[in-house]
Amino acid sequence: MFFLAILAFACSPEEKTKEIPRIAIAGLAIESSTFSPALTEEEAFKARRGTEVFTFYPFLAEDSLDRKRANWIPTLRAHALPGGTVTREAYESLVNETLDRLKVDLPYDGLFFDIHGAMSVVGLDDPEGDFIVRVREVIGYETLISTSMDLHGNVSPRLAENSDLITCYRMAPHEDALDSKKRAVENLLDRLESGKGKPAFKAWIPVPILLPGEKTSTRIEPGKGLYAKIPALTAKEGVIDAAIWMGYPWADEPRNHGVVMVTGDDEAEVKAAAEYLAKSYWEVRNEFEFVAPVATLDESLAMALKSDKKPFMISDMGDNPTAGGAGDVTWTLNEILKRPEFKSATGPSVIYASIPGPDLVEKAMAAGVGNQVTGMAGAMVDNRFAPPLNLTGTVEAILEGDIDAGVEVVVKIGSVHVIVTQKRKPYHNESDFTNLGLDPRNTNIVLVKIGYLVPELYDMRGDWIMALTPGGVDQDLERLGYKRINRPMFPLDKDMADPDLAAQFIPASGQTK
Repeated sequence: MFFLAILAFACSPEEKTKEIPRIAIAGLAIESSTFSPALTEEEAFKARRGTEVFTFYPFLAEDSLDRKRANWIPTLRAHALPGGTVTREAYESLVNETLDRLKVDLPYDGLFFDIHGAMSVVGLDDPEGDFIVRVREVIGYETLISTSMDLHGNVSPRLAENSDLITCYRMAPHEDALDSKKRAVENLLDRLESGKGKPAFKAWIPVPILLPGEKTSTRIEPGKGLYAKIPALTAKEGVIDAAIWMGYPWADEPRNHGVVMVTGDDEAEVKAAAEYLAKSYWEVRNEFEFVAPVATLDESLAMALKSDKKPFMISDMGDNPTAGGAGDVTWTLNEILKRPEFKSATGPSVIYASIPGPDLVEKAMAAGVGNQVTGMAGAMVDNRFAPPLNLTGTVEAILEGDIDAGVEVVVKIGSVHVIVTQKRKPYHNESDFTNLGLDPRNTNIVLVKIGYLVPELYDMRGDWIMALTPGGVDQDLERLGYKRINRPMFPLDKDMADPDLAAQFIPASGQTK
C-alpha cells in the first residue's frame, strides 16, 4: 500500500502519526437504450472535474468524517440523463481525459469508481468493462477499486474481476443512491485502514432474468422482500457486501441480465450468500408485476376522465427519458390532442410533460406570454411512431435557464397545458410544474414521460396508471426484437429450464495477468 499522506495529531506528550490512504475518484454514468435512434454526445454528461466532483457526494463534504479519513484526489465524474447509445467519440474523449487526470497523481491506494453500469457505446459491448481495464492499465493492480452501481446496471465478468469491492443500490426508486455510494466508499476505507486489502473471494452468479424496472420496484413484493434479504447476509462474519443487479432490459447486449455478487473473506459464507440470493431471485421470477396498474393509453384516459381524484397521473412509459427514451416521441401527445374532451379550454384540465421543440420555443419567446404561437415540436430524434407536431396555442409561461431544458414554454391548446422544452427534460418535482405557474395538485390529468413515479410525484398523485405507449423503452419487451442477448432468458422464454445458479468465483484483480 502506498500510504504517502501523513496526518499528524497530538494525543499525548509524544507526537504520534496516523497514515491515511490516497484515494482517487472517477466514473461515467448513463443508461443507454440501443432500441432508441438517439445518440448521446459528450455535452450530455455534464462532467465535473477536480474538486467540483465532491459536489456529487454530501458525505464527502469538507468537514465530514469520511473526507478526513483519506487524501482524496477527484479526477472526472460525469453523469448524463438516460438516452441513446453514446457516440464512440464522446466515450473516448471522457475516458482519455479521466486516464490523463489519473496519471497526474499516481500512485493511489484506492479508487472510488462510480458508474451506472448500463452505458452502451457505438462499437463496444461492455463499455464499463473496457473503462475499468483501461483504468487498471494506468493505476495498476495494487490499488483497490471499489465500484458503486445502479441496480439496473450490468456486471460483466471483466467488470467483476477488475473491481475489488462492488455494490449497488437496494431500492427502486433509488432513494438509497447516496447511501449506496457512501457504503462503497466506506467499504474501501475500511479495507485500507485495516490492512485487509482485497477480499479473498468474489462470487458472481448470472441470473437469466431481464425485467423492466417498473416490474422490479422494491416498493412492492417480490422485489421488496428480495432486497430485504441482503442486510442479514452482509452482517455475517466474513462477508463484506452482497448485491443483486436486475440488469438493463433496453440494450440488446450479451451482458444484459440479472447478476448476484457477494464479496468477502470467508469462502463458505460468500458462496452460500450468493447462491441463496440467486436462487431466491429465480424462485420469485413469476411473481414480478408492474408496480401500478397498466393499460393502453385509451384505457388510461378513460379511467382518468371518470376519476374524481386529482391529479390522476398517467405515466407515458414508452418514451421515458429517465430510462433511455429519446424523450421526443409525439405519439401520446398527438393522441391526446385528437380527443374531443380536450378541444375546449373549459374541458378537463391536462398537463403534458413534456416534448422538446426548439422551433416552437424560439417562436414562443418572440411572441411573448399571452399571445398565440405556432411551431413544430417533437420527433426530431424518434419519429418511428408519429411525426413532428405543428402546435398552435396560447403562450402561458416562458422560463429560461433550466439545467436540462434550457428554455421551457407552456402552451395551452384547448384544455391541455403542453410543456415544450428547448432540450429534453424529465419532470420529477412539484417545483418543475409550479415554477411554470402550473398547479398539478388541482389538475385533472397529469401525463409525465416516466415509468414508476419518483417519490415526490408518487406522494402527490390522487390516482395513477402506467400507459403502455411506444418508444425506445417500450415496457412490452417482446415487442423490442432482441437479437443479441443470451437465450434462454426469462420472461422471453417462459418455459425455460432452471439455470445453474452455482457460485462462480471471480479471480482477484490482476491475478490472471
